[in-house]
Amino acid sequence: MSLNSEYARHRLLVANRGEIAVRIIRTAQRLGIATVAIYTSSDALSPHVTIADEAAHLQNRASDQQQLASESKLYLSSAIIISICRQYRVTMVHPGYGFLSENEEFALSVEAAGMIWLGPKPDIIRIMGLKHEARRLAANAGLQLVPGSQGLVNTLDEALSITNMIGFPVILKATAGGGGMGLLVCRDSSDLSKCFISAQERATSLFHNGGVFIERYYPAARHIEIQVFGNGLGDVVHMGERECSVQRRHQKVVEETPSPFVADHSGLREDMCDAAVKLCKTIKYSSAGTIEFLVDDESGVFFFLEMNTRIQVEHAITEAIHPGLDLVEMMLAQGIAQRSEARGLDHASPSMAQAIYDKNLVESRIHAIEARVYCENPSEGFKPSPGILQFVEFPQENWLRVDSWVSTGTEVTRFFDPLICKLIVTGSTREQAVSRMVQVLKACKVFGPPNNLAYLASICDSTIFKKGKATTQFLDNFDFSPSAFTVLSAGIEMTIQDLPGRRIGLGIPQSGPMDSQAFSAANILAGNTLETEALEIVTLPGAGCKLKFHSFAIVAITGKPATVKINGEQVSMWARLTVSENAVLDIAGLPGPGFRIYLAIRGGFPEVPQYLGSKSTSMGLGGYQGRSLRVGDQLALGSQSLSEQDEIGPVAFLLPKSLVPVYPQDWVIQVLAGPHDDAEILTPEGNATFYLAKWSVSSSSNRMGIRLESNQSIDWARNTGGEGGSHPSNILDNGYALGTVNVNGDTPVILTNEGPDMGGYVCLCTIATGERWKLGQLSPGSTVTFRKISWQDAQACMKASLRWIEAVQAVVAGSQPLMGFIDGTLEARELSGILHRNEWLPGSPRPAVTFRQAGDSAILVEYGEMHLDFVLRARVHALESEVRRRNVKGIWAFAPCIRSTMCHYDPSVISQGDVLAILLNTERSLPDSASDLHFPGRKITFPIVLDDQWCRDALQRYMRTTRDSAVYLPSNIDYLARNNGLEGGVDEALQKLMDSAWLVFGVGFYLACPFLVPSRLIPRCRLVGQKMNPSRTYTPGGAVGIAGPVAAIYPAVSPGGYQLFGRTLPAWQTWGKGPDFASDRPWLLQPFDQVLFEPVSEERYLEIEPAVFSMAAYTTFTDGIQEEITEFKRKQAEGTMREEARETELLRVWQAQKAAKAPLTVSVNDTDIGPGSTSVTSSISASIWKIKCQPGDVIQSADDILVILEAMKTEINILSGEENIGKVVKSLGKGIREGASVQAGDILAWFE
Repeated sequence: MSLNSEYARHRLLVANRGEIAVRIIRTAQRLGIATVAIYTSSDALSPHVTIADEAAHLQNRASDQQQLASESKLYLSSAIIISICRQYRVTMVHPGYGFLSENEEFALSVEAAGMIWLGPKPDIIRIMGLKHEARRLAANAGLQLVPGSQGLVNTLDEALSITNMIGFPVILKATAGGGGMGLLVCRDSSDLSKCFISAQERATSLFHNGGVFIERYYPAARHIEIQVFGNGLGDVVHMGERECSVQRRHQKVVEETPSPFVADHSGLREDMCDAAVKLCKTIKYSSAGTIEFLVDDESGVFFFLEMNTRIQVEHAITEAIHPGLDLVEMMLAQGIAQRSEARGLDHASPSMAQAIYDKNLVESRIHAIEARVYCENPSEGFKPSPGILQFVEFPQENWLRVDSWVSTGTEVTRFFDPLICKLIVTGSTREQAVSRMVQVLKACKVFGPPNNLAYLASICDSTIFKKGKATTQFLDNFDFSPSAFTVLSAGIEMTIQDLPGRRIGLGIPQSGPMDSQAFSAANILAGNTLETEALEIVTLPGAGCKLKFHSFAIVAITGKPATVKINGEQVSMWARLTVSENAVLDIAGLPGPGFRIYLAIRGGFPEVPQYLGSKSTSMGLGGYQGRSLRVGDQLALGSQSLSEQDEIGPVAFLLPKSLVPVYPQDWVIQVLAGPHDDAEILTPEGNATFYLAKWSVSSSSNRMGIRLESNQSIDWARNTGGEGGSHPSNILDNGYALGTVNVNGDTPVILTNEGPDMGGYVCLCTIATGERWKLGQLSPGSTVTFRKISWQDAQACMKASLRWIEAVQAVVAGSQPLMGFIDGTLEARELSGILHRNEWLPGSPRPAVTFRQAGDSAILVEYGEMHLDFVLRARVHALESEVRRRNVKGIWAFAPCIRSTMCHYDPSVISQGDVLAILLNTERSLPDSASDLHFPGRKITFPIVLDDQWCRDALQRYMRTTRDSAVYLPSNIDYLARNNGLEGGVDEALQKLMDSAWLVFGVGFYLACPFLVPSRLIPRCRLVGQKMNPSRTYTPGGAVGIAGPVAAIYPAVSPGGYQLFGRTLPAWQTWGKGPDFASDRPWLLQPFDQVLFEPVSEERYLEIEPAVFSMAAYTTFTDGIQEEITEFKRKQAEGTMREEARETELLRVWQAQKAAKAPLTVSVNDTDIGPGSTSVTSSISASIWKIKCQPGDVIQSADDILVILEAMKTEINILSGEENIGKVVKSLGKGIREGASVQAGDILAWFE
């Protein structure tokens, strides 16, 4: 029987993960061997899982105690792995390296289960794994040992006695150790005395074997190893040496073959290889192995160190110099041969022919080098750096091999070794190979948490390495400073933003700086383009931002007034600053108006990749790790090249004071009326009151929205939102414009850079684009008054803001500014938000159309009345399609939903009047009837778990933290049954929700969330429900909910107000992986896709097929069941009326309870404290979350936390300060208690 046919009979399990698992599976697949992978939860999407024929989840078979343990320990659970082998009928097991690869008991278990162990015999693993036993065997074979103990050393006295004979320095080694662990260098007897007991304890902890032995330590030595392979019958071949002298913390970093040291010492290769083969023959070694030697750098004398009875990490460079060699294939062949009559590979076979390897070593002109790339931080002692790899791209060269397991979106977890890939280059000479390695290391793009690419490039580009003179001591004193800064403290919030952010729509936030003016000025001062990414920082006294710069940098700081120091020396804001290497930049916001600070650094952050066209941070996307920066984060810097205009000094340039904005406490912000501030929504008195009110900025505000408070109530012109919901602020979902003032219940919220672009609440007015920068400087407690202006006025505002930017550019370039900073506030105008309305004519099939102003860069087009109608949605689609066909320059996106679409345009390209004219003309060109329209889409089947535990948990959380009594509590589904008059209760409600396909009417809100309505098949199944009031703060990703007649699939964990009835697979995949997703299109659904839900109790894949939605078929069907629909709607209306009445009363009771429990508001300060007392005040309007001090406490340090405030959904520590060290807390401020609200400047505590 041929070997190829023999391969096909086997099934291989790889008891490993990462790049070695991928590498083994690839060889097995090439040979036709079926493969089985094992994985833990964090590895579920790893390539070794996806490329294997089958994969088994380790945690599914683990005990409760094992599941609570670290994931890495599951790869060490031999019992679980053996049970998987039996289940999947595995015939062979390859352990890779690490984990169980040198575990005698696991090897025995594999063989006892009747499977082939791809490695040496278990007893050889045991003997060679105990290093003192390996030394004994090596000595018996005639190999020279490093001077040291003859066996294990049990006592300190014994250890000191040995050192008297061999001298210092020595190294204490754990006999069961490996991978550079369990090693301690002792320089003298004092070191040895301190380390001996701890070495035994550490060995016990790491390897469950406390045995240690002693060897002489050679600081300047070479680490050279020999690759061997045996057939278990006494035949052994070698493939030459590998030099592994470049090590950090006794772990290899760069390896190469041939060794430059061996090449300079005639006969050394032959001697070392002969010794290695001799040792392996004495033990009849089988499979792949490595004999490691320590070589004295001066004399060339070599000593046996240890044997690795497995495949090595660096095996690839040996394969590179022997064309066609595949060590994994040899291990598979040997494993199969051991079970045959031959009992091992034939000594005459090509793979066991030493002459072939010798010829390659002598005649081959190939030099190979490997560099190990780790997610670790060289400037922080090589601390592992787990996180998401936000962009991965390797060069493509015929002389480059990349052994990797990572790609864009891979998460490197804390559970495993941080090795992410191995780079193997070849060259015809060592010089060429070194040059190529440097080239590759600089060309690789692995952006995310810190890695060692720059460190490796610095090593390979060093003179010592280029000359081949690196010893094991080389990296001990290697000088490397990254071009980067490290976050020492991050303030309240610090994110990366750029201009203009993202302009995609579909609920993908635009992001970018909240104050584009200060942001742009910072970039101009730093010498960047306006668009370059920079830091947006929120910081307060006691919650400052500190950055340590590892290299020289040119920076600029603008925005809210702050104290800025470089190495303790105060410097100016609104200036070009130079930061020296190893300097600390300290930024602390001052009390008073303004809120956000901008720090621009020349060259930006080149290793922060773009996500969907922008580097801005947003909702788990973009920026650095999709989040705010934290303590310990390190960001690589761009080039700091100096220009002729640069001056060297802490303050190289200062912006004239006339150009520096002064931020007020009370703001006037100019807005455009609409889309919904007309008499249909607000009474005339309510409209006037809204614009006259001085709204206070709530401490609950953030980058998603600025929540406004006032003692003025909103005077609605209607009682309910109809089909949109029971509250007058509710509407059927439609698009939102950036900067619109959205009213959620009775609370206005300015939707800002991270806000939704679609939803079901009215929007009264929209902030002019030229005024949006002001939102970035609104602080909790400041006030806002809205002033209506025209579209033409809004363009004048925009031009004024651009002129200021041009003035800053001019003065930085050396010219005189033509203007100073101007507010640009214009006279208020009484204007309507309705631009045009086509009334419905009796008897006409054409519906009414309203064109509403939505700021200065969007128009909302609404069709018909406020109810769900497929005909209206069809006209929306027809309008959009025709405008797109006309390819109008300046119109860049539509946001369609239930009965409307938001048309987004660029006002610098096309005017509002021209856009309106095009929309009107297009609408007139549409046919009177939409019944003949067809819309291509797809029919997609989603698995759904109905009434699932995750959604129930979300409701329980809501009841514990937000509201414990409502008409929709404790069960949303039970409420839906009552609200729709369903006599069959929960079961009937769920049945109706599942009976129909759902049609995607819109995609938006957040992260391409699909808005769904029941399709044409069963209109009587259109259940309705109100939105939760207030909304949930937590909704699980994939949750399915309904509000009004509209359902949605939540794309990620987020807030939400829809009534939940099940959970499915999210239609969003951040990194665009998987069928029907792409990196530039990480969402699945689009309008007029049809979604079918199939109830399941476990995972299933999506099923996708083409489909067409036909208006004619829909109309014919609905006409045939009008009586049934009428009766269903009658019962539905009765149920809704009953539930609305119940909810009105329950809401009244809840609001009364909430008012009774309302926290105190501290608005006055104490006046009865004696002379000489000092105080600490609140730095911001906030609520008191925790009080950490009590009267009588003595302040021990400036960093003692007195009070923790909560504002902007962030905890803010109030510190005692240096001036209060040694003082005693006399009392808390008046009214200060946990839960109380405080204003900026209110006294929190008194000292004496």
